[in-house]
Order: sequence, then structure tokens, then C-alpha cells
Amino acid sequence: MPRLSVRGRRGAGAQAGPDEETRAHVAGAASAAAAEVAAPAIAEPDLAAAAFFDVDNTMMMGASLFWFARGLAARKYLSSRDIARFAWQQAKFRIAGNESADDMHTIRENALAFVAGREVSEIAQAGEEIYDELMADRIWSGTRALAQKHLDAGQRVWLVTATPVELASIIAQRLGLTGALGTVSEIVDGRYTGRLVGELMHGPAKAEAVLALAEREGLDLSRCTAYSDSANDLPMLSLTGTAVAVNPDTELRAVARARGWTIRDYRIGRKAARVGVPTVAAAALSGGLVGGAVALRRRNKLPFYS
Repeated sequence: MPRLSVRGRRGAGAQAGPDEETRAHVAGAASAAAAEVAAPAIAEPDLAAAAFFDVDNTMMMGASLFWFARGLAARKYLSSRDIARFAWQQAKFRIAGNESADDMHTIRENALAFVAGREVSEIAQAGEEIYDELMADRIWSGTRALAQKHLDAGQRVWLVTATPVELASIIAQRLGLTGALGTVSEIVDGRYTGRLVGELMHGPAKAEAVLALAEREGLDLSRCTAYSDSANDLPMLSLTGTAVAVNPDTELRAVARARGWTIRDYRIGRKAARVGVPTVAAAALSGGLVGGAVALRRRNKLPFYS
């Protein structure tokens, strides 16, 4: 299958540079290579078709990495200084509402700094506990039912998310899905270095990962379906024969209507897209600076939360 060049969303008229496209391709290939089949074999599989689900606000209420960071903080993996820096980087990005080269470089370089030096097995165990404690009850039942329909039809179902692939795989396993494509971090001697392999699994990198997986697994993308809540995922949504907007942001809702895509909204109210409490001050009182960063969510997602 020829590799399709995909570009992320930027300001009007802006295009991704060759270095960014290379990182997205490397990240996508690395994510596909790291993906492992977690679900048991299906009796009558449809091997040419599959479904791809975004996680944050699509499969799960809110941001998986927020809950992961909150769980790590409760286990004293993060200091107050770490949490403040983590929150500030994300709040700055959300307030700016764009993806400048400097911002993306900072995010890319610091995306997994809070687990640098930790053993992979240690973080994986913590991730399983944190999923059970903080994430399991936040799965959208409607989206989970959509995934189950694909499984019942003999199709494989993959999560595609910017969250670390180890955590994404735990979520997939807990939900009985096939596997996950997520951000791949560099590992040396069984420990995280804090650096990424290629790019965050965001925007064009998600599309590259799906392309690489489709080539590896022999999928016919025209028979596949992609699900997301964000216009940031248009590169992935545009790859498959069927695209579904789930709990869509304003821009994706408009695109979905224009292209005749199905829209599924499982939120109680139309303004329920934001996660957390309305203000940074209130969030600081009820959950700390990380909660405040999430409360600043604007229309454009931070790459962590895609």
C-alpha cells in the first residue's frame, strides 16, 4: 500500500514542514510496530475490516493522560513542581489555541519527562491500577457499544490515541478490544528515557499509524471505520471508508455535516465538551493545577489529549 502524505491542522494557509512529516511518519510506524493483539481470536473474523477509535472524549469522558497523571501524583510519582510545570505547559497551549513550532518542540521534548528513569514494568502496573480507580467508570457506554458491534461483526477494533501506548494498551485490554496505537516512548534497559520515538500520536501521526497498521495487517481502509471527537483527527477520519463524529467539537461537527458523516453525541448537554470545572481557581480548590489545565480546554485539543 503506498504511503499517504498527511498533514496536521495549523493556522490558515500553514503547512507542515518536512521534518514534522518525517517525525509523524516515524511515530506512526513505531506505534504500529508496538501494537499487539490483545483480544482473543474471533470465530469468524473479517480480516479486511477494522475500526479505529480515538480515546479522549470519544471512548472516555475527559483526557486519559490527565487521569493517569492524577493517579501518579497520588502515588507520589510527581512533585508539586512537576504538576505545576505539566499544567502550565498545557494551559499555555490551550489558551494560545495554536500549534507553533516552539510549542510543539516543548511539548514533544517534555511529553514523558515525568516518567523518565522509571522502569516500564513499574509504570505499567501503576497504569492498570489507575485505570481501575479513575478511568473505568468514565468510559462512554454508547461508544463502547459501537466498538462491540464491530467486534460482533468479526472486525478488529483499535484505539488510536496520543496517550502513551502502554496506557492505551491497558485501556484496550480492559475493554476487550484488539489493541492500541499510542505515543511510543524511548526505552533503554527497561527504563523510560523521557524522549519520544518520532512524534506525539496526534493529527497526521495518527493517520500514519493507521496506514502502517493497515499495511501490516492487510486491511482494506475503504472497509474500515474511524471515530473521533476532534477536528484534529481529520487526517485519520479521512483515511477510512466510513467516519463517525462522536461527541464532536464545533469544527468537526461542521465538517461531519458537510461530508454527510454520522454524528453520535453521548453528552448530557451540547456544552459538555469541556472537562473539569469552569475556572482555574475552582479547579485549584477541587483538584489542583492539573485539573485547572484541563478546565482551560478550548476548541483545539492539546496533542496530549487526542
